[in-house]
Amino acid sequence: MTTYYTNCNLWTGAESQPIPNAWFGVDAGKITATGTGDAPSQPNDELVDLNGQFVTPGLINAHVHLSMDPERNNLDHRSETEVAVNAIKAARQLLAAGVTTVRDCGCAFNVDIKLKQLKDLLGEPIPTIVPSGRPMSMTGGHGDFVEGVDGESNMSYLVDSPDEMRKAVRTAIKLGADNIKVMATGGVMSPNDSIDDTALTVAEMAVAVEEAHNKHRTVAAHAQGHAGIQNALDAGVDSIEHGIYIDPQQVQSMIAHRQYLVPTLNAPVAISRYGRESLPAYMTRKNDAVRDDFFEHLKMVFKTELNVVCGTDAGTPFNRFDRGTQEELALWVDECGATTLQAMQGATTIAAKLLKVDHQRGTLQPGLAADFLVLAKDPLQDIHALMQPDKQVFQNGSRVH
Repeated sequence: MTTYYTNCNLWTGAESQPIPNAWFGVDAGKITATGTGDAPSQPNDELVDLNGQFVTPGLINAHVHLSMDPERNNLDHRSETEVAVNAIKAARQLLAAGVTTVRDCGCAFNVDIKLKQLKDLLGEPIPTIVPSGRPMSMTGGHGDFVEGVDGESNMSYLVDSPDEMRKAVRTAIKLGADNIKVMATGGVMSPNDSIDDTALTVAEMAVAVEEAHNKHRTVAAHAQGHAGIQNALDAGVDSIEHGIYIDPQQVQSMIAHRQYLVPTLNAPVAISRYGRESLPAYMTRKNDAVRDDFFEHLKMVFKTELNVVCGTDAGTPFNRFDRGTQEELALWVDECGATTLQAMQGATTIAAKLLKVDHQRGTLQPGLAADFLVLAKDPLQDIHALMQPDKQVFQNGSRVH
């Protein structure tokens, strides 16, 4: 039996505007067909009248940290059980917000990998997870946090040579990582470095790229300072995460080499808005020093053809899972000059290509997963339509919120 959703404004992800008076069919969790006018239903099929509402693909957030708690802001001395409980809670919040697919970009104890493997045992749906497991950091670099009750670093693989990187990446892929995260620069949350510090070397990251690409995996580089961004690009990574000090020449190189940018603007905004009284001084100081530059560089990026993908860095201080994706897209449009189409594609079609799931989800095309949202207003006219609290969220054809 096919369920036909009728009388809607349908944006499959392939058009510049929603298709009016549209219908689409769903069977066995997948889109069967789309069209306009009357649906070709049979007597045993179900018809659902959407009363002129707007339908879009489910959102994709390509940079979250399920193991982190945006309210506690504590990476030290947590058990694997605590991390797992937090990750399940975060995943459920993301799904209720309309995020049907996530890429975790660094997860303590490889909990994201385990959640992907055990999701059918949870009894409640969570987003489709593209896991990275533990990221790759140099000793003392961004990512070398104390994580675990035994005082060991269970947050990252600590690598200090190409050979150590090769071993760590092979281990991560063996355990189930679909993406490899490498730390190319310092960061806001690490106390002993600066954002413009370089971290992993070109040679080390190139090994990560070689090993990941040999196994059809991707590599994402935490890269904030200009020199570290260039190192990561020279190593051949698939995406630059954050990219605060990206310049026009790097943008053009990324376009030519089909690399992606995942900017995560919501992370510095959340710290600026909510973190001044509770966060360490080094964190707010570093954040204040780069926030305005970040926005200025993104304004430049959105005037180009670079593929920009939605990611929020959710889990970082005050950067929430339940609303951050919508806040990120609003920042793109309201503060950085992105069009609503750029924003929506960055959270659907383009994101699916980066994550290499575009043959399964990301658009509402026949044969792909029926992950979709039903909204009262058109996000291609007003991106804030995604913030509707009572939106309908469907995953694999079933309503989950």
